Amino acid sequence: MFRYALRRVFAAIPTLLILIALAFFMIRAAPGGPFDTEKTLHPDIEAKIRAAYHLDEPLVQQLGRYLLGLSRGDFGPSFQYTDRTVTELIREGFPVSLQLGACAMLLALLVGVSAGSWAALRQNRASDHAVMAVSMTGISIPNFVVGPLLILVFAVHLNWLPAGGWPSGGLAERLPNMVMPVVALALPQVAYIARLTRGSMIEVLRSNFIRMARAQGLAPSTILLRHALKPGLLPVLSYLGPATAAVITGSVVIEQIFGVPGLGRHFVQGALNRDYTLVMGVVVFYGVLIILFNFLVDICYGFLDPRVRQRN
Repeated sequence: MFRYALRRVFAAIPTLLILIALAFFMIRAAPGGPFDTEKTLHPDIEAKIRAAYHLDEPLVQQLGRYLLGLSRGDFGPSFQYTDRTVTELIREGFPVSLQLGACAMLLALLVGVSAGSWAALRQNRASDHAVMAVSMTGISIPNFVVGPLLILVFAVHLNWLPAGGWPSGGLAERLPNMVMPVVALALPQVAYIARLTRGSMIEVLRSNFIRMARAQGLAPSTILLRHALKPGLLPVLSYLGPATAAVITGSVVIEQIFGVPGLGRHFVQGALNRDYTLVMGVVVFYGVLIILFNFLVDICYGFLDPRVRQRN
């Protein structure tokens, strides 16, 4: 198992380096620059500013300097936020996105697995078709539609929840403001997880070892929880890696709609302002999260499926 984990770590390093290089050159290829304003700067002043941030160096040299900073945990200074580093901005926005994303994925996992298992046990019945219809609706409706609808219903008409904002107090003060963003983030994930769970559980429930368990007279709940659920969750586990990273990093649309100061808003502002280091920092941070969660998924696969441990 240790060799299996070690190989996954070494395979992740070149993936991360390729991601950094591609993002670096793509951002530099975009039109405009971090110091483009409505008022044109004097050429000498602009040249001194670019020299101060090493933007006058060749791109390969800039990439090498950036990688050297990353090796020390330094994402560089922000070009638009005066006297702020990208590390500080990520440290400021990530806890907010982490709270929303973790709650959304927990809700999606609980509801999605339960609904998918329920549909699999009642295949081709009315409840099965109802769950799949709701899932397709959740997949089809985008976040920028769900968010305003939630605000319109629960904040404007019913006046049950605040329309947006992020109080500076503790979790108790923030809880009413978290409900609608969490639900909006969780709905698409609930739909995907329910469909994955249903398809996998149907296949598992038709397996020979499940037929043997039924022949031995085991209760349906025991068959589901002790024998079918573990192999049935393997496709869901594969999906959870990138999905959790995407949700925790923060949905740009949801954070904008509900006025949440998370990592997604920093990414949008950095892209609009051509803040190279901020955009790169969020992209690299997002890439590390995806690699980390996929690594954890691979490790969990090793525990859930003995064949993975035997092959490695």
